[in-house]
Amino acid sequence: MKTASEFNYLGRIFLLLIILSAMLPPAISKASDKNESATRIVLLGTGNPQPDPDRAGSATAIIVNQTAYLVDFGPGVVRRAAAALRDKGIRELYPPKIRVVFNTHLHSDHTVGYADLILTPWTMGRRVPLEVYGPPGLKEMTEHLLAAYKEDIRIRTEGLEAIPKESLQVNVHLVKPGVVYQDDNVKVTAFPTSHGDWEHSFGYRFDTADRSIVIPGDTTPTQATIDACNGCDILIHEALTMKFVNNSRRPNPQGFDLKKYAATYHTTTSQLAELANKAKPGLLILHHNPISLRPDKRPMASTPADLLNEITTAGYKGKVVVGHDLDVY
Repeated sequence: MKTASEFNYLGRIFLLLIILSAMLPPAISKASDKNESATRIVLLGTGNPQPDPDRAGSATAIIVNQTAYLVDFGPGVVRRAAAALRDKGIRELYPPKIRVVFNTHLHSDHTVGYADLILTPWTMGRRVPLEVYGPPGLKEMTEHLLAAYKEDIRIRTEGLEAIPKESLQVNVHLVKPGVVYQDDNVKVTAFPTSHGDWEHSFGYRFDTADRSIVIPGDTTPTQATIDACNGCDILIHEALTMKFVNNSRRPNPQGFDLKKYAATYHTTTSQLAELANKAKPGLLILHHNPISLRPDKRPMASTPADLLNEITTAGYKGKVVVGHDLDVY
C-alpha cells in the first residue's frame, strides 16, 4: 500500500507530464493530416512537340484534398499518371480516379493523350463521367474520338468485359474568361492567352485554401498572364532559350522561319524574365521548353543550365526551377 507521500510524488509527476505534453508540437498524425490535404503540383509532362523519351507531352496535375485536376493531356499523360502512383505513391493519380481536366488549346502536343485519357481509365474501372473544360472545338474533337473508337467500345461493352456502356461519358464544357469551375477544393479561373493563329487559347489560375497556381499554357507574353498571377504562389510557364531561337544550324524539317514563329507563338527566356519580374510569383517553374536532358545525344540542343542561365542573366531575381517529369512541388 502506497503512503501519502508516494501518492503526492506520483501526482506531481502526472501533473508535470500534462504540462510537458501541452508544450509539445502537434501530434505527428495531425501533421500528416495537414500534409495530406496540402495542395501539390505534379509535373506529368514537361516536353514539347519533340518526341523526347525523357519528357512526356504537356500535362500538369494539381492535387487538392485527395482529388486530382489535370491541365492538358499531351502524349503519355496516362502512363505518367500511373508512374506518379507507382513511383511517388500519389494515389490521387490512379488513372480511374482522374475525372476533371482542363485544356489550354487544341494543338496536338497538348491533346494527343485525350483518347488515352478517355478510354484507358474507363477500361480500368472509371464509372463516373469525365468532365473536360476547354476552348471551342473540344466538343467536336471529343465526338470524333468516340466515333473513331466505336468498334473498340462496342467490343468492350458487348463482349466478355461487359463494361456498362452508359459508364463511358465525357461531358465537355466550353470555357470563356472568368471562373469556369469551382468545388469545395478549388476555384479555377480562365484567362485569354495569345498563341499565334489560335483564335481561342486559355490559361488557368487555381486557387485553393493554401496556394494560388497559374498555368498559361503556350503563349506569347501577355498582360493577362501578369494579372492572373499578380504575386501568385507558383507560375508554371514555357520559355524558349535564345540559344534555340538563334541556332541557325538547328534541324528544321518544316522549313518555317523559326524566329518569326517564336515571336508569334511563344515566350523566350528574356521575355519571361521581364514578365515574371512584373507578375512576381513565389516560384517560377519552367516547362514545355526546347531542351534536352541528354546533351551528349543532342549536342545542339539547349540544356536546363542554359535555361536558368539565360533567365537569370536577363534580369529575373526570383526563385526559378526547371521542371522535370514527375517532379512534385
